[in-house]
Amino acid sequence: MTQKKSSSFTPQSPSTPPGSSHEQTISHHRGLWQTLRQKAGQWGNAESLGKLGDFTTSPRVIIISLLALIIGILGAFVALALLKLIGIFTNLFFFQRWRTDLVSPAGNHLGPLVIIVPVIGALIIGVMARYGSERIRGHGIPEAIESILINGSRIQPRVAILKPLSSAISIGSGGPFGAEGPIIMTGGAVGSMIAQLFHLTSAERKTLLVAGAVAGMSATFASPVAAVLLAVELLLFEWKPRSMVPVAIASATAAIMRRYLMGEGPLFPVPHHPLFIGPQGILGCVVAGILAGGMAMLLTVAVYAAEDAFQHLPIHWMWWPAIGGLGIGIGGFIFPQALGVGYDTIQSLLQGNISTQLILGVLLVKSLIWAFSLGSGTSGGVLAPLLMMGGALGGLESLVLPNEGLGFWPLISMAAILGGTMRSPFTGIIFALELTHDINVLLPLLVACTIAHGFTVLFMRRSILTEKISRRGYHLTREYATDPLEILFVRDVMRTTVVALSAKMQQHELAQLFATSPIQHSQRLYPVIDANQDLKGVLTANNLHTFIQEKEKQEGGGPLLAQTVKPDPVVCYLDEPLRIVVYRMAETNLTVLPVVERGQSHKLVGLVSLTDLLKARVRNLHEERSRERVLHLSTLFSAGQNTQTVDETVAPALDQGDPEEVQEKVRNESTQA
Repeated sequence: MTQKKSSSFTPQSPSTPPGSSHEQTISHHRGLWQTLRQKAGQWGNAESLGKLGDFTTSPRVIIISLLALIIGILGAFVALALLKLIGIFTNLFFFQRWRTDLVSPAGNHLGPLVIIVPVIGALIIGVMARYGSERIRGHGIPEAIESILINGSRIQPRVAILKPLSSAISIGSGGPFGAEGPIIMTGGAVGSMIAQLFHLTSAERKTLLVAGAVAGMSATFASPVAAVLLAVELLLFEWKPRSMVPVAIASATAAIMRRYLMGEGPLFPVPHHPLFIGPQGILGCVVAGILAGGMAMLLTVAVYAAEDAFQHLPIHWMWWPAIGGLGIGIGGFIFPQALGVGYDTIQSLLQGNISTQLILGVLLVKSLIWAFSLGSGTSGGVLAPLLMMGGALGGLESLVLPNEGLGFWPLISMAAILGGTMRSPFTGIIFALELTHDINVLLPLLVACTIAHGFTVLFMRRSILTEKISRRGYHLTREYATDPLEILFVRDVMRTTVVALSAKMQQHELAQLFATSPIQHSQRLYPVIDANQDLKGVLTANNLHTFIQEKEKQEGGGPLLAQTVKPDPVVCYLDEPLRIVVYRMAETNLTVLPVVERGQSHKLVGLVSLTDLLKARVRNLHEERSRERVLHLSTLFSAGQNTQTVDETVAPALDQGDPEEVQEKVRNESTQA
């Protein structure tokens, strides 16, 4: 990027004493600007601008990390409590005994009465949701995302109690759900409550909410790294040390606590698979990734088709979970392994204990009752069911794909369907590794998860998690990119051909100048400078017009501009990133700022406005949408005669000129795209 040259200014001048309302506005802006300049570490003040670096994290991250450590400890106990609750309700509903150990509902002896059990549990959940908190309904993760993005990372304390209780009843009564969604929501509620006890920003509350969520997941599955990746890919909506460090500390703390509360991992040990599977095996991973992406799309469509069907029912939503529970009961009577979390079924699939009955039961019965009941608005997670259905898909694939060892294809497919359905490929990869401790499958997992992720990105607008948020009227994007406002500086877009007014100009001179010159329409803000081009103040076009009109009431030459202009206007500097200027404009409600050199004198060098900031977007549009062949085969060995540098290619789009021309170029670029 080339630095723009400073141009000379035409000394001329306006200003009248501001009116009362305008004077208050100017006073407010000046006071706010002085306050901003005194805040260390914010928006490029003179002390901190020279310290710009890769990250903006401040020492405050230490305090947040200490709180996150405490939340990590509590998150492990929350996970343990939820698992114990699931065990209690499973034993009560299906075996009529008081025990806390996790058991499979498939071993019950209720016969046809098993159909009634999920209905009873769903009725309880419907009452809890209607008279307790409606936010206990759903997967858990979308609700956590909504709290982060819309509610200022605030979760009601009652949710921390009702969510785990309702989820334990739902899963314990046979619901085909996972515990991770409720644990994430419950851990997030605990983190949010702790954050609300302190004087924190919304961003800091978000960090602690996510810290509680990942602590619960880390403790439940002994997967601390995957939990952090889930936070980065799905919950934080940023990649900054200020949030990642506390979240990682909370996850690691919860994983350490798990060792003493629930034992060590892996949760699903498997026989180690070969380190190298050859080209045929890699091609099989591509096929597995495509099939997993297709299944992820079908499952997402099925869930929201069921939700749409329930929306048309002429009864209150409180009764919908009971209808979903009836579907669960019928499915559980046909295929008992479809009931509950299904960790034992996942283990069987990974150990290679695959039968046709198991595959068909999971792919048909489990998937149907899961989508149907989840669409009814009951309480439960999606992660464990996705693992089971992915494992069954892999079992089916193992009949035709190369034999790479027992449970190989179920492992690959369950990770791929997780990465595709949740749009979190790295979480799927590391989660599978931490669940099994089989590092040899890292490359196959990378291939399959990436293909599944790419498939769903191309064929689905939303994931199973973000679709719910979209249906509530919010748009969510999960793409991360460098902001052009961070890359470009004020010097790259400012206007140096501006009209500056002399502080020694009198009122009658100003009126005479504007009567004989068209410059009164050239800009919206007029800097007032002294003989050395040092900025003394600014006048808006409206102030200038009022100042000139008052000449008729004045005798003689009228006051000097230096006597009427307020000092210390809000300014920006040549070496400030454009994002700092945008923040400053947003805070002060100003759309044009004078650009000055650093130092005591504040020498004026130009103006920058919101229109000028469009130039950064022009560069972004050019890089995103303008296609060109830079290297030609005919000139490959000709010393680059036909090549252009980036600056030469982009420079015309960033050249100083009429702001309307810049806006027109933006419109043209968008139309051509």
